[in-house]
Amino acid sequence: MSNYTETPIPVLPDLEQYTKTAFIDSPLTEVKESEKIDIRMQYPVLGFKNGEQRCFLRREVHEMLQNAAAKLPEGYRFRIWDTWRPFALQEELFVSYSAKIIKEFHLEDMSEEEQHSFIGKFVANPIPDRTLPPAHTTGGAIDLTLVGPDGEELEMGCGFDAFTDKTRAAFFETEEAAGLPDAELIRDNRRLLYHIMLEAGFTNLPSEWWHFEYGDKNWSAVVDKPALYDGIFELD
Repeated sequence: MSNYTETPIPVLPDLEQYTKTAFIDSPLTEVKESEKIDIRMQYPVLGFKNGEQRCFLRREVHEMLQNAAAKLPEGYRFRIWDTWRPFALQEELFVSYSAKIIKEFHLEDMSEEEQHSFIGKFVANPIPDRTLPPAHTTGGAIDLTLVGPDGEELEMGCGFDAFTDKTRAAFFETEEAAGLPDAELIRDNRRLLYHIMLEAGFTNLPSEWWHFEYGDKNWSAVVDKPALYDGIFELD
């Protein structure tokens, strides 16, 4: 495990918009629970009417996830919180969470355009464009954490879909976090998740420690390659 926890997570800025595409034909594949993966899709639990109970990823991403799971230390497993989202859920999330983010970060004096740009760091703006879609509608993005040998989720410093600077993947690498309780433990837990996922070929969204992706526009911005996946806004 030490080979994953010794390397810091880089402190990175938010990603720039990336618009090049080279879409491929890749089906959504349902992820099933296993010894190394359990599934706790959060939005149905949180009461969102468009929340998807099932767990879908593009075929290549599904394979990458299995490869990452195989690298987990003995007794550890992934817990998946969210994967593919229908477009209707993306719209519902943006509306529901916008007011909370504006209040938390004191954005009241910003213009609507500035607010939407800031909110987009946490919840993608539901622009109905299948060629430049919200990441989770592509089936290339996954939100997940780690469960330890005791069956409990590892301490990561803040929860899923929190709206705070602590959600940034590298927050616990900074001096700002040094004096917080369990800072080194949290830092190492995040490093473990981060480096296992990146070793499998994923990239990370800098603003969310739990969010990893492949083939979508955020991945494209990191690796400077055209996006592979267009939006799948609903199931046939």
